[in-house]
Amino acid sequence: MTLRLVVTGTDTGIGKTVFAAALTDAIAGYYWKPVQSGLDGETDSESVRRLGRIAAERILPEAYRLATPASPHLAARLDGVTIRPENLSPPAVDAPLVVEGAGGLMVPLTECLLLADLFERWQLPIILCARTGLGTINHTLLSLEALRRRLIPVLGVAFIGDRQAETEAIIAKLGQVHVLGRLPRLEPLTPDALRRGFRDNFDINQFHEMPA
Repeated sequence: MTLRLVVTGTDTGIGKTVFAAALTDAIAGYYWKPVQSGLDGETDSESVRRLGRIAAERILPEAYRLATPASPHLAARLDGVTIRPENLSPPAVDAPLVVEGAGGLMVPLTECLLLADLFERWQLPIILCARTGLGTINHTLLSLEALRRRLIPVLGVAFIGDRQAETEAIIAKLGQVHVLGRLPRLEPLTPDALRRGFRDNFDINQFHEMPA
């Protein structure tokens, strides 16, 4: 069976797109962002293509591209678009697929559908990206609880940011979750630096394992 992984985060703006770019590159995969809110500047798909040096044909088109930079349910309403859940199924491809969510798990896609509800339907392994800064313990443990309540398989947590050994250890212990690794702060953030940073801090083999 072709490898399919979902990258989500504990919040917005924590670096999950950067992580998704590195992961897509490392596993020679396709990348898909189901819903993009906000089209001014570089979109997440464009960032992944640039940072991961992903071939254009491996960046799959979004199911919905919303101009307004807001929660998808609000952006769709303001843009006059109806998001239909039946259009949000991972595409079939002939290589590994990395799917990136929008913001955190409880982001509403419609007034009746949360991102977590979509993940529950898919039942694909989740990689939960978590920053290492203050507040991440609460956000990460709550996210893990929400995933497990819906019986969504969790491959592990990927930390992003400066090393915080105690924070990482307590999340692993209390969250009973596998820590996949930590992507350090990269300055400058270039494709070469990202590839090195990922390969130096993550064992690529673990992304091919099924969650316990």
